[in-house]
Amino acid sequence: MIPAEGASAPLAADRNLAGRDVTGRDVTGLLFTAEMYGVQLDQLAAVLAVSEPRARAIAARWRRQRHAESARLGPGARWIWLTRTGLASCGLPYAQAPPALSRLAHIRAVVAVRLALESASGYRAAGAHWRSERRLRARQGGRVGLREHLPDGEVHWPDGAPVPWAGECWAVEAELTRKTVSRTAAIMRELLSRTGDYGCPAAEVLVPGLPPRYTRVLYVCSAAARPTVIRARDALGAAAARIEVRALPPGAAMAPAVPARSGRPGTSRPGTSRLGAGRASPGRADDRPLRRQARGPCRRADLQ
Repeated sequence: MIPAEGASAPLAADRNLAGRDVTGRDVTGLLFTAEMYGVQLDQLAAVLAVSEPRARAIAARWRRQRHAESARLGPGARWIWLTRTGLASCGLPYAQAPPALSRLAHIRAVVAVRLALESASGYRAAGAHWRSERRLRARQGGRVGLREHLPDGEVHWPDGAPVPWAGECWAVEAELTRKTVSRTAAIMRELLSRTGDYGCPAAEVLVPGLPPRYTRVLYVCSAAARPTVIRARDALGAAAARIEVRALPPGAAMAPAVPARSGRPGTSRPGTSRLGAGRASPGRADDRPLRRQARGPCRRADLQ
């Protein structure tokens, strides 16, 4: 069973954690950490909208309550992830494990992209929500032989939201390293043509005549990955108009593996991501990174 998603997910966690010295801020942080496999301390501070020392104290309390564990898994700040008890308290069915060492850089980048999108005023006003790759994988279950590409996340815009793109679903891909052009183009075609949700019967994955699941696919790329993504997008023909290519937001990269003078690994970059104005035309790439627009009316540009 997959628990409630979107706005109802915190309510389910609230019920499970009631009476356990857990605040609404804790619920937000625990759910975010669980959905992203784990977060680094500086990014947790951004999620909770607190200072890094305050986030460190909150993470320490989570450890005492047996909701979370933490360790220095690589360069930069410590990583925090949920224990089996923490996941169960949040009503989440995921297997307990620390973030995979081979995926640390990717996880950090996806967290930065999510923070950038969620910081936009239009995102909050619309009641949009992020659906994580971890949740999509859980919906897939253990179906043997199934080979489907999972996006790094989905952004869901509720019907009736006060934005022009209400009712749309976007796939989000964070690209750090270069794949081949053919492989990247194949992933793009798969995402753009898919009609069914993840976990649906195989016959519903691609149904001719039905509208595609994703109105848009947002590729957020490192400088190294961008040329391949652009070439793959350009190979799609008319479908390229539904692929948006943007640069990774500030703070998406792991800290360099250079010891500080104390002998400890250097601290990571700030995890706060900012979303700013400007939008690439359909079928074009935009060198500007995702940034937060401080003030002003919501525009589609603020969310891409």
